[in-house]
Amino acid sequence: MNILVLCTGNSCRSQMAEGFLRKFMNNNDTIYSAGVSPEPVNQYAIQVMEEVGIDISGHTSNHVNEFTDSELDVVLTVCDNAYEVCPAFPGSVRKLHHNFIDPSNVEPEDACILNVYRKTRDTIEAYCVELASEISS
Repeated sequence: MNILVLCTGNSCRSQMAEGFLRKFMNNNDTIYSAGVSPEPVNQYAIQVMEEVGIDISGHTSNHVNEFTDSELDVVLTVCDNAYEVCPAFPGSVRKLHHNFIDPSNVEPEDACILNVYRKTRDTIEAYCVELASEISS
């Protein structure tokens, strides 16, 4: 199964979801992530994922256009903006959507910034556990 997780910047939420789906899906499944306006992978996202044993430090941000000709089974949009501008994909792609809070909207000097990232991470993890169970059966 080929799964694309799509977000606006491909810097945080989609990177987290990619990491969790790689952990929870079968080894023969391929998980990608992309953004409609890619930005570098967020350092706080890397840090909070590391806390749960998932290394996304080697992930890169990709543009959704890199995947428009790919054979995908599932496209998961993880923010409303990506859902609204999601391009069409060939074939019978299953489209799923769940809007997760964007932790990067928090001011960097906020002392609790990591807690915001952890909350988003934990919400994405719970969703990915359920999704992996649903689509791999």
